[in-house]
Amino acid sequence: MTREPFFSEEFLQRLERLALIARRSTVGQLQGERRSPKRGQSVEFADFRPYVSGDDFRRIDWNAYARLEKFFIKLFVEEEDLTVHFLVDNSRSMNWGQPNKLRYAAQVVGALGYVALAGLDRITISALDHTTGNGNGNHAYFPPQRGKRQALALFNYLQGLLEASGQEPGMPHVPERSPGQWLRAYASSALHKGPLLLVSDLMDDGWQDGLGVLAGRGFEVNLVHVLSPQEVNPELEGDLKLLDSENAGEVEITADYELLERYRRELQTWQEDWKRFCAPRGIHYAPVVSSLPLDELLFAWLRRQGVLK
Repeated sequence: MTREPFFSEEFLQRLERLALIARRSTVGQLQGERRSPKRGQSVEFADFRPYVSGDDFRRIDWNAYARLEKFFIKLFVEEEDLTVHFLVDNSRSMNWGQPNKLRYAAQVVGALGYVALAGLDRITISALDHTTGNGNGNHAYFPPQRGKRQALALFNYLQGLLEASGQEPGMPHVPERSPGQWLRAYASSALHKGPLLLVSDLMDDGWQDGLGVLAGRGFEVNLVHVLSPQEVNPELEGDLKLLDSENAGEVEITADYELLERYRRELQTWQEDWKRFCAPRGIHYAPVVSSLPLDELLFAWLRRQGVLK
């Protein structure tokens, strides 16, 4: 079956005008477009140090020698790549809503992943729900890749993630690990710290614990909290039975004006709690609705937040 392009060529060209902002100096692996705390042989001068036996004579600062009669070696800023980490919550509650939350998450990761690849940064993607699959292979992990030539592999991975999540709603389901366990394990196993983007609806326990560990380990954490329009402003009326998409639990309600108003207040309080949690830890928190145009999120909101430039 032929897949439709993940993004149009015109949209990809617009993405190439964006760049991810790294708030901290990092040490990369290969030459790229980032300034590194290491000293190399680029064209931008950074510092100098005394000559020692074995140094390259071509890097001697002869002007300094003429003034001080001592040999000094020129040091230059070395530009290297950055590892950008993308974490996708593909639990059952994410595969819901109009527009679908998981598809929106995949589009966000696809767009930002392409921005990183175009900037010669290294990207990697991990998905929460390792039990997801329908014969299309293991979609829990996209190994580190670098360069625009890897864009097709990125989009194919995300498309496969969406196809593998096409499960029947309402079936009881238990992920392999809780969100907290997943994030703590990722913080411990990731070899290269750097910017990290998590896209989730946060509808489980343990997210704050895991995010706190990631921030404490030196990751620059960005959290996109995505909800569907039906979750932000539910249009319900009368006696209803609600089904939990994660564990198939049921609850009966009478949806009236008072109940819906209380729900909206609780939702606002929940998001305010997340803001208070994220701010002191240096986590960028972006509550969004899946109906928000991707253009607006990328070219307006995330630029104002200092995630993109």
